[in-house]
Amino acid sequence: MIPETKREVLAVLAELCELSPEVRMGQLLAHLGFLGEDQVERSLWNIDDEQLLSVLYHHRSELTSITPAGPSENRHGASLQKIS
Repeated sequence: MIPETKREVLAVLAELCELSPEVRMGQLLAHLGFLGEDQVERSLWNIDDEQLLSVLYHHRSELTSITPAGPSENRHGASLQKIS
């Protein structure tokens, strides 16, 4: 049986994957490691599940605050031009 906190960590991790499909899993985990060190001063090896959950929610809020780009704009709002 998986404890509730771990279930929640996995669910939020899945949301992060959906919010940034271009990011590979290893990249996401490395990024979360940096965020954990920055936000709670613990590496992924030493971070508690509750602390990791806090880091995940913070990162999710950052990603959801980015306005989704339309078909003619990239994520940073720059217009894309077709090259013929």
